[in-house]
Amino acid sequence: MILNDRQIAGLCLKEDGMITPFIPSKISFIESNGWELFPKAKMVISYGCSHFGYDIRLSKKDFRVFSHKMNYTVVDPKIQGDYFEQKECSEYGNSVMIPPHSYALGVSLEQLNIPPNILGLCTGKSTYARCGVIVNITPLEPGWRGHLTIEISNANPLPVIIYLEEGICQVLFFRGDTPSQLYEGKYQNQLEEVVQAKV
Repeated sequence: MILNDRQIAGLCLKEDGMITPFIPSKISFIESNGWELFPKAKMVISYGCSHFGYDIRLSKKDFRVFSHKMNYTVVDPKIQGDYFEQKECSEYGNSVMIPPHSYALGVSLEQLNIPPNILGLCTGKSTYARCGVIVNITPLEPGWRGHLTIEISNANPLPVIIYLEEGICQVLFFRGDTPSQLYEGKYQNQLEEVVQAKV
């Protein structure tokens, strides 16, 4: 059964909640900090609890773009390579740029604590999808805890801007019977930093 906004809130508002920090309703604008173009409010890519899911934000603490400067001939998930270079927020706001036909890794601002009878599946947001941005996140398995590493592809022939501390993907939560095995794998308890492939 897919969880609705009331059920998601119930799991998030208890001690050791499912999502921290939890925003109980969808946010699509925030108060302006005096930026002249938006004297009262600034539009943002929405985040927070929605009808049947939760829109996760992208943290500004760690964002890495695939580096074409490295001398690798192949990317091998079994070999730890330094394939990415860290990017800082741009001088004109909380955003970073992904080059054409490139790939980036970010991390969620929110920390998740998935209950033993819940499975989370992530999907992209339509605002980015309509700009050729593909967001890929593997399932949030029962018992998994930590900050999500978020995989972002730019399918465009042009660079694309990604906004930090705004919505990047939506998580849908499903309730089932508690499985016999909970997640205790190599990606458990991830901090608010990008985690590259592990074997």
